[in-house]
Amino acid sequence: MRDKIYLEMTKKGYPAIWEEGGGYTNTGSATIVASPNGERLMPAYINQRGSLSCGQHALFIVHVDDIIVEADHHRRDFEINVYRITAIHNNEDGSRIVADIDRINCFANGEWESNLQPELEEPVQAAIHKATEYHCRGPRYIAANNYWGYDA
Repeated sequence: MRDKIYLEMTKKGYPAIWEEGGGYTNTGSATIVASPNGERLMPAYINQRGSLSCGQHALFIVHVDDIIVEADHHRRDFEINVYRITAIHNNEDGSRIVADIDRINCFANGEWESNLQPELEEPVQAAIHKATEYHCRGPRYIAANNYWGYDA
């Protein structure tokens, strides 16, 4: 399945996407960004101001082949989509940056469409954790760096 998503642009002009989301009482959602091998990435920016609850927490510069995991749940009945970025370009009128993405796996109705690749297990679990963490206020899947003080 081929789809498109709009990306943010950093001040230096790099395409980027936010790790965002969190849980409410019975619902929640999360977006997690990972390397092509499912490894944690170093964020370009970590948001520490404003309304952080279930908001945008870490901004990642993305490249072709990076992984995006989106998880949504209602009373822990999850729908999870795992995407791979296949191309990054400007949209038709040149006003925004667009990423072409392919869905490589999905979880719905209690089962995976196909067996989940072992290297994607960790980012998927991070998305589930973030989507169920009540009023999540920080990033949950970033490269280890003790300075930030987040679960890495």
